[in-house]
Parts: sequence; structure tokens; C-alpha cells
Amino acid sequence: MLIVLTSEQELENEAKQINDLFDAGLEILHLRKPTFTSNAYKALLDQIDMQYHNQIMIHQFPELTKQYKLRGIHLQEQARLDFDPSALDTTILVYKNKGFSVTSSFHSKEDIIACTANFEYVLLSPVFGSISKAGYKGKGFNVTDLNAMVIGMGGINESTLQATFDLGYKGVGVLGGIWNTEDSLKSFKTIYNKLKTIC
Repeated sequence: MLIVLTSEQELENEAKQINDLFDAGLEILHLRKPTFTSNAYKALLDQIDMQYHNQIMIHQFPELTKQYKLRGIHLQEQARLDFDPSALDTTILVYKNKGFSVTSSFHSKEDIIACTANFEYVLLSPVFGSISKAGYKGKGFNVTDLNAMVIGMGGINESTLQATFDLGYKGVGVLGGIWNTEDSLKSFKTIYNKLKTIC
């Protein structure tokens, strides 16, 4: 599984770049813009081809999942921790019964083990030193002993793909390896094609 997370910053021609990634085979996009208002999210979603909306996980404004028929919602770590465990289970069930996916972020293997919530998949970071966040050192989490669907993030590019899967991850989440390069589409295609030789 190959997931791309959007840059936190607003990018020039961003919707076109996103459409190009989907055209090239992107499975899932995580739309994460911490400084965006609901209207700013809508403005970006309105420019992304409707045929791809059901492949987008949104990190804020969960009400947009229904309005735009998105794939589902992603709970950042703090948002997940703010839930009472029983309320979290109920929330996940409500969304799943409506046909939406629910995923979440983790920053330690122990927290994944301790969490009983039934997420479709979870993002664990940082596996390697981050490309997008200076000084964010990788922890090399080995998840070969976990049954959960764990997606590795942090320092993911074509040169770290094999090592990521060797550590037991079921997929990769890429951010800096796409957006911190000169050509986002070319970088995506390189990772996408390398991934096909591994999986």
C-alpha cells in the first residue's frame, strides 16, 4: 500500500499535482492542512477530480467526508487520545456503518499494542529520519510481530522502501519524499515503480 500525505503548506498548482499522482496510480491520499479552514479544504477538494474523492482521507473537518464522499477520516494522535476509549469505538463504528474508513497516527509501537480500537490501518512514525522535518530522527520500529495493518512513515523514499518492508510494514506513507523534491510526479513514479518490485 502506498499512501501520500499532502504538504502542510499550500503549494502552487497543488490540485493539479494531486490529480497527476492519482492518474499515475496513487491509491490513497491523506489530506492534511493544519492551518486550513473548512472553506480552504473545500476550495482544494473542488479542484481535485471527483473520481478520486473516494481515495482521500481527511485529517480535519470530518463533516466533509459525507459532503464530498471521501474515503474516510484520519485521527491524529492527539485527537485519538482525547477520546474516551468507548466513545472512540462508537465513533469508529458510526463511520464504518456509513461506509467510511477510520485510521489513526501513532508514534510508538507500544501505543499500537495498547490501543484496542479497530482502525483500518495505522500510521507509525518516524521509521527513518524525516525528510520534511529537520532533526526528526528515525526510530527503526520493527513491527514484524504485530498483526495490525501498520503503515511506515518518516524518511520514506525509493532508497528506504526495502528496509521498511523488511521491518514488517504492510505499506508506506510518503510526504517529504514527494513534496520536498524538484518534481513530485517523477518522485512518486520512482517510488511507485520500486514498490511494485518489492510487493
